[in-house]
Amino acid sequence: MTNHPLKILSFGAGAIGTYIGGSLALSGHEVVFVERPDVVEALSARGLRLDLSLDKRRNTSATDLIPAADLVFADSLAKALDYGPFDIALFALKSYDTESALKGILSLAEKMPPVLCLQNGVDNEPAIGEILGPENVIAGTVTSAIGRRDAGDIVLEKLRGIGVANEHPLAERLVKAMNVALLNAKLYDRAADMKWSKMLTNLVGNATSAILDMSPAEIFSRNGLYAFEMQMLSEALDVMNAQKISVVDLPGTPVKLLALAAKGPIWLRPLAAKKLGGGRGGKMPSFHIDLHSGRGKSETDYLNGAVVRAGKQAEIPTPINQLLNETLLAMTRSEISVESYAKRPEKLLGQI
Repeated sequence: MTNHPLKILSFGAGAIGTYIGGSLALSGHEVVFVERPDVVEALSARGLRLDLSLDKRRNTSATDLIPAADLVFADSLAKALDYGPFDIALFALKSYDTESALKGILSLAEKMPPVLCLQNGVDNEPAIGEILGPENVIAGTVTSAIGRRDAGDIVLEKLRGIGVANEHPLAERLVKAMNVALLNAKLYDRAADMKWSKMLTNLVGNATSAILDMSPAEIFSRNGLYAFEMQMLSEALDVMNAQKISVVDLPGTPVKLLALAAKGPIWLRPLAAKKLGGGRGGKMPSFHIDLHSGRGKSETDYLNGAVVRAGKQAEIPTPINQLLNETLLAMTRSEISVESYAKRPEKLLGQI
């Protein structure tokens, strides 16, 4: 295994792209970011800003500034690929942006390096594999919490780590480089175990929060809603079991305990509710942010919807995931008003 610096292409300078790409750049690797023209103009003027002071190993109390002169920002994929060849591409877009990104990749597929897919859900790697070939896709997960202040300007909010499936020749080298860059990376033998386990953590308290306009702490403090959430997770666990997919702990994230709570005895509820309710601090889940910002997009079909589709294939009923997915999609499309379920858990629970 060679130790020379990696040459990395990052799709976007969002929260994850900036955190991982920026950390690798600070560690001596060459990183090229492809972004929209207006974002490229701003980043070319000021570079990246990474507030990593939460990680005490870095011995810094200030924001790490990476000058624009030390990075490359390209306003199209074609221009970015001219700086290649690359060892790896970081793909950390929202799942609802995958289709449009792949359309841009299609005509340039021959120039593309292998892709480390760090997106939520379990449908993105197969979609990327249809364009680049499954042998050129590496499954990944991010459990660290990253706040985005602006394009290329992030703050590390919770240090956990990164999972990488050990199903590609580059995987070990990537994990080694990430750990030198203090990203807390870990190899996993099976991509499906890792990705589905991450999806469990994304599912809990997410769609329900958006639909009811309630925080996870409010949701898990109510017995009826707590039971509703645990049944939703239980459906996902049943689907995983039917596919012979195992629950695994992720970096800094005890997913097995979450699975135990979903299937566990009633006496676990107060402890689990306290832990789950405070897991995000005061920050609302991503589905709530997307819905109530009027973005017109939601990742629910890539999470709850993925459980429903896999359940149909395995002949496992998933009524709660289906209810959450269909309701939130209808609200996203303005077919149901965002006020219709606000603070009205009895209305949602009455549809079970």
